[in-house]
Amino acid sequence: FVVRQNRKKNFNVLKFPQIHLPKNISVATTPRDLSLIHYLFSPSKIKIEAFFFLSPMKSKIYHQQNSNNSVVGSDNGCRSESPSPPLSPNRRVPRRQRRQTLFRASSFSFRRKLRYLLLLPMIYASGVFMCVGPFSGLVGWVYVPGSVYRSPEIYRKLRDDIFADNSTDVELSSVWKYKRRPKMQKPCPNSTVTSHLALNGESSALTLSGYLIVEANGGLNQQRSAICNAVAVAGLLNAVLVIPEFEFHAIWKDSSTFGDIYDEDHFISSLERYVKVVRHVPNEVMARFDYNLTSIPTIRVQAWATVKYYNGEVYPMLKERGVIRISPFANRLAMSVPPYIQLLRCIANYKALKFSSPISTLAEKLVDRMVEKSSDTGGKYVAVHLRFEEDMVAFSCCLYEGGRAEKSEMDVIRQKSWKGKFKRRDRVIRPDLNRVIGKCPLTPLEVGMMLRGMGFDNNTSIYLASGRIYQPEKHLAPLQEMFPRLYTKESLATPEELAPFEGYSSRMAALDYTVSLLSEVFVTTQGGNFPHFLMGHRRFLFGGHAKTIIPDKPKLVLLLQDMEMRWEVFKKEMKQMLGESDRKGVMVPRLRKINRKTSIYTYPLPECECIFHLSSNFSTTGNIQNLGALHPTSNLMTSARL
Repeated sequence: FVVRQNRKKNFNVLKFPQIHLPKNISVATTPRDLSLIHYLFSPSKIKIEAFFFLSPMKSKIYHQQNSNNSVVGSDNGCRSESPSPPLSPNRRVPRRQRRQTLFRASSFSFRRKLRYLLLLPMIYASGVFMCVGPFSGLVGWVYVPGSVYRSPEIYRKLRDDIFADNSTDVELSSVWKYKRRPKMQKPCPNSTVTSHLALNGESSALTLSGYLIVEANGGLNQQRSAICNAVAVAGLLNAVLVIPEFEFHAIWKDSSTFGDIYDEDHFISSLERYVKVVRHVPNEVMARFDYNLTSIPTIRVQAWATVKYYNGEVYPMLKERGVIRISPFANRLAMSVPPYIQLLRCIANYKALKFSSPISTLAEKLVDRMVEKSSDTGGKYVAVHLRFEEDMVAFSCCLYEGGRAEKSEMDVIRQKSWKGKFKRRDRVIRPDLNRVIGKCPLTPLEVGMMLRGMGFDNNTSIYLASGRIYQPEKHLAPLQEMFPRLYTKESLATPEELAPFEGYSSRMAALDYTVSLLSEVFVTTQGGNFPHFLMGHRRFLFGGHAKTIIPDKPKLVLLLQDMEMRWEVFKKEMKQMLGESDRKGVMVPRLRKINRKTSIYTYPLPECECIFHLSSNFSTTGNIQNLGALHPTSNLMTSARL
């Protein structure tokens, strides 16, 4: 135990007989000496230099007797001026005392620094409170690289280089190089499904537990998720599923019913071997509730509810009442379920849910027209899901180049659509930080620069899957300039063809879904259910590869703010981003977390491959007609599973 004496006071009263060292150094090797130091020296009078707990056998390493009968302390490399007395005999210290010595020494150091450890969290909390809390206006915004939207300036600087560069064009037929490695497949749980659901004969009706009514909320693909989960829950509870209802939402403003978007007859017939589905609750059951659907007991199920929860909490109520209603039903079933329940999700998503005839008919026409306009690239095209609508820009709380006028406009839209959600005291809006961490939607200009940097030239046909773009005249012009062959459903279809779909956002989204599904390259620019479901569907069709470009937005915003950046540097970074999307397109997460990003709807393989063994209509070559509202004659369609 080595200490340095305080210069203000001399403590020569202590004598340590073991070793003679310089005057400013004292050494103690026994518990008694350590206790004495703790007693006589307070932390204010000494400075701790080091701790040495030496066993008797190792003391020779630190104190060796030279030929002149002097002792050298190897810790400081100094020789003693006077001869050293003989070393005292080794004294064996009991194990318990050694433990007490170690504890006292460590606690001594810990108590000294405890006050600083307690102070650090307070300093951190006060700093966060000042920087992003109510007093942030007094401190001012701290500039963060990438937090300012300067993409238009970068585009004007690099515009000539972009249009002059045609040296690294990428072929659409060779964009994707990675292949999925097939793994050893487990036996398909078809027989397990049959044994669990007991729907093979007339006696199956005796085993049904009741009628299940669910209310699907959200947009097109959130409703799709709810439908697939409802089929799985009905199979789990051995219940009769009533065709799901769709909730009307003030944001989507779509009053469509299930039959307006999906083919009800196909849905019922595709599931008849697994789950019984009916259009309405029978009159004899409704009579108990005065023929009023709202009188049926409504239960609230916890989010991501487990199989154990449904069997223990929901099933007894269903058996007792004969009919239950679950609302809302978004994300009400855990991702981790038995294989036969997981297979029901697959069957519902890729076999039973087929778009209605009006949607599928127009969708086929749009795909045909995109293939025709992409004749220079072998009928292949790029689909971009551009989330730059007015409501999305407002919801993201991001600012672009509109200044205070844009901010005021977005504040009005947020208040109108989401009431006081964004004005709560605990809500901190930081557009600059949202941009840095990648939460801001990419603008059409940024998407265009990214694709040109990846090697897509101006002959590439692009389908824009989007609603009405925010300030389209201003924001779409650069993208149109970089890619003249830019199409939307409005430009491909006639006004008469689109008239039945106007005012129905989910039906419009179904058209975009189908055209994007069959593209050679799909580009997602913002999260949400649409890209996650679409990537999963593309993996299902294209042998496990999503064939999707997922931009690294935190990296992109940094590049698009560097005014010194050259076009060659930007291209190199975009090529790396494309390669990373190619690599991730075939990856499957090892752990299925409870969220949509790693769900079976985004990563359907290998679980959903069993669909192709359940029916002669589903071979490995693929009868695409049965996979939803898919195009039966296009070259893309017939080769989707080849």
